[in-house]
Amino acid sequence: MEKIKMGKIVEMDGDEMTRIIWKMIKDELLEPYVELNTEYYDLGLPHRDETNDRVSIDAAEATKKYRVAVKCATITPNAQRVEEYGLKEMWKSPNGTIRAILDGTVFRTPVLVSGIKPTVRTWEKPITIARHAYGDVYKATEFRPTKPGKAELVFTSCDGEEERATIYDFECGGVLQGMYNKDTSIHSFAHSCFQYAIDTKQDLWFSTKDTISKKYDQTFKLIFQDIYDKSYKEKFEELGITYFYTLIDDAVARVIRSKGGYIWACKNYDGDVMSDMVSTAFGSLAMMTSVLVSPDGNYEYEAAHGTVTRHYYRYLEGEKTSTNPIATIFAWTGALRKRGEIDGNEALIGFADKLEKASLDTIESGKMTKDLVGLWEGSEATALTTEEFILAIKAELEKSL
Repeated sequence: MEKIKMGKIVEMDGDEMTRIIWKMIKDELLEPYVELNTEYYDLGLPHRDETNDRVSIDAAEATKKYRVAVKCATITPNAQRVEEYGLKEMWKSPNGTIRAILDGTVFRTPVLVSGIKPTVRTWEKPITIARHAYGDVYKATEFRPTKPGKAELVFTSCDGEEERATIYDFECGGVLQGMYNKDTSIHSFAHSCFQYAIDTKQDLWFSTKDTISKKYDQTFKLIFQDIYDKSYKEKFEELGITYFYTLIDDAVARVIRSKGGYIWACKNYDGDVMSDMVSTAFGSLAMMTSVLVSPDGNYEYEAAHGTVTRHYYRYLEGEKTSTNPIATIFAWTGALRKRGEIDGNEALIGFADKLEKASLDTIESGKMTKDLVGLWEGSEATALTTEEFILAIKAELEKSL
């Protein structure tokens, strides 16, 4: 068949075992069928160190130019990694850098297959977690007083006016934490959530705890409602989808009793925790996709999991691994589909659909990686190596092409 032509997307290569899988996917599942048109950035840790992490900034700026990117999993270095790789310094997370530049919201969705049932028996459709990946406890300032004293919040405006509030009069040692968020970031979070709900034609839930956090969380609630009423209510009603706000504890109860099939928007920490809960309850983090969506319509697709370090060390020793590539495959198909939608390229959209179907059909035929065998409730399952599994998907894909 003639290769499918496509518009340009940004390609961000990564680290360790996912970098190996990245090349396998391109070699076997993409390049034989698609004339890949990518602007390539190597976000592997050695190259990030070599460029003083300028490459992460350049990749994010390129995403703003071309609107669609696909990213491999990358290492966020700690002290051990600094020593292992001989780094100049402990570079920041490239995901955090890209999120900040794109001003985006992370949407994580499980990939469902017949034969692997969610732990929550009522769940029939995927639940997408929308995480506001900015501020809150992740940007907090902390202090550990060890003797009695008064803790205060002090805000000094640019014109010199000062506001003070007592946090607590400590009669002993304790702990303090001050955190913040910005109206501009909350606005971007809300717009991304409403636009993604429209894009995927799903209901949108948003939850905080404004009954306790009467200014902090209530600000999120009020901004969401104002933006919905002014900019999105008419479109939601036209599509027959709904937006509603509820307390986070009520949301948890509703989620457990639901059938799924909606977007659940959460503040930073809530989204961090709930995305892991949802992915585990649906089966495996290796079957969880992630897309960063900016309010001005830029998309960056990746797997929700990390670089699979343990398998990488085994790979370096010459062992065959059984690493699940599904989330990485779906990162590529998500980016190709979005490029196709933007450009009106039906052939590219169709290829992305067929590759996803071939991946799921392969698993549902009983061929899968070792992590899924223990979850399998269908007929007999065969555990394949990473390469064997990708080749099995290729064989299934060729049937549809």
